[in-house]
Amino acid sequence: MRPEFANYQRQVVANARVLAATLSERGLRIVSGGTDNHLMLVDVNSIGLSGKQAEDLLHEVGLTCNKNLIPYDTRPPMEASGVRLGTPAITTRGLREEHMQALGGWIADVLRQPQEASVRARVARAVAELSRACPIYA
Repeated sequence: MRPEFANYQRQVVANARVLAATLSERGLRIVSGGTDNHLMLVDVNSIGLSGKQAEDLLHEVGLTCNKNLIPYDTRPPMEASGVRLGTPAITTRGLREEHMQALGGWIADVLRQPQEASVRARVARAVAELSRACPIYA
């Protein structure tokens, strides 16, 4: 019931909206068309990946997500066709909308060029730099 928590929650949602919009602008389908909460489900089957492949690619560059079934998914649950992304943890680090645009771009770069080790290396460096600049614990 504290104002600080309400402000934090508003930022979580604002971050999620910008992240979803950025991913969508980069050609990744957000299953619900956007988000009005802290989560989004991204259809990676539409770009030729399984959720498991996308999860592994993003984990390799230091970005945490979970493979997730999408509506009418034809893949088995351990493979899935989507990934679930959320913004509470990164909002806790102090990240804001401008960071979401960068994160969305990095996610799209990695997922749209899965064979490009140089892209993954560049994104991993950028993620590590942002993580150092915005630590979980000060």
